[in-house]
Amino acid sequence: MITLPASYQEYLADKSESFINTVRPILMQSAADKSHGVRVVVHPHDHQAHLDDSIPFGTVVEDID
Repeated sequence: MITLPASYQEYLADKSESFINTVRPILMQSAADKSHGVRVVVHPHDHQAHLDDSIPFGTVVEDID
């Protein structure tokens, strides 16, 4: 079973359930390959997350669209 790094767990700590449900699968994918960080794009009414090879593993960067 894949365990999220502490930095990802801390990132999710104060987030809503709907946000976690959106972002957690990408965090899990990042934790599985341990090669890329995650970029979360914040839209006015939703969020998107994707792996980003320019971000080091264990790091989450938020961008505003």
